[in-house]
Amino acid sequence: MITTTATEAPATEAIAADDPRWTALRTRDPRADGAFFYAVRTTGVYCRPSCGARAPRSENVVFYATAVEAERAGFRPCRRCQPERPSLAARRADLVADLCRFIGAAARVPTLDELARRARLSPHHVHRVFRDVTGVTPRAYAAAHRARSLRDELGRSDSVTTAIYNAGYQSAGRFYEESHRVLGMTPTKYRDGGRDAVIRFAVGACSLGSILVAATTRGVCAILLGGDPNRLVRDLQDRFPQAELIGGDAKFERLVARVVGLVERPGSRQNLPLDVRGTAFQQRVWQALREIPPGRTLSYTELAGRIGSPRSVRAVARACAANTLAVAIPCHRVVRTDGELSGYRWGVERKRALLDREAAGRPPPLPEQPTGKLP
Repeated sequence: MITTTATEAPATEAIAADDPRWTALRTRDPRADGAFFYAVRTTGVYCRPSCGARAPRSENVVFYATAVEAERAGFRPCRRCQPERPSLAARRADLVADLCRFIGAAARVPTLDELARRARLSPHHVHRVFRDVTGVTPRAYAAAHRARSLRDELGRSDSVTTAIYNAGYQSAGRFYEESHRVLGMTPTKYRDGGRDAVIRFAVGACSLGSILVAATTRGVCAILLGGDPNRLVRDLQDRFPQAELIGGDAKFERLVARVVGLVERPGSRQNLPLDVRGTAFQQRVWQALREIPPGRTLSYTELAGRIGSPRSVRAVARACAANTLAVAIPCHRVVRTDGELSGYRWGVERKRALLDREAAGRPPPLPEQPTGKLP
């Protein structure tokens, strides 16, 4: 972590080579912009860490937490990187925040040309900047915003029709064409907390502990792993408090057996029908996860680059954590930049076991307890 405390080394003392600020300065890391500023005694100028000017000698460098502190010490701003102005990242963030507010307040989804006119930039530039900052395109953001507004409106409007129009849909017919994709069920059922929605489920055992498999008529909507089967069921109930949860029959248990096979042999192809629900950004991350070959791993940074949003590493990590389809959407194949394992929704030890199985290319011993539905 880069400290923001103002420091000034004695004129004869060089900065430590392992000082993260010096590393950021030498590599011109734009992520450090705003965290600190550096000044050069021999030139009397202060800069951002990402400044393209020739790197100074370490013994001539002074670090400051803010531009104001650097100027109070008698240094003047660099004409090249203009450190007294908001950084490029801050300006882009402010621009996108304004466009997001514009999209949220609009009665209909604005076109890309309308967004470009508001930003006073070309449509291509607006599209690229918006995607770099948010991780999604303006169109995908607008669709997700409208879907979120609809879910909120369904909770407070007197009727489904009122909620549809208040959420910005210009046509009820247009909404109903995509209602299942937006809500995963009819709006009336969603409004009632999943009332009358039928979700079949079963809890069984695998070599990683207990496993819960749940499915709607569209496909598998949850694969949960854990040590306590009752807790897995409570997790499912919390997601759909008013849904009708039905214990799986013999036909459903064949589906569960296929899922268990995927856990025991994580590199196998099961072609499971999935009912995947998430935001536009989450959907992009989850699709990228499914494209990682068995036995291979990516870092969160590499995954962010794969989806075209290299600055969205934290958002990518959150999308991985939000995945409720263990193994089917293989978030276990994402590791830290140094190759170490990081948090996993179902425990790091399970993550390690899955990766070891894929690396070995052979299945583990099958569990002694047979798969079966919860009594």
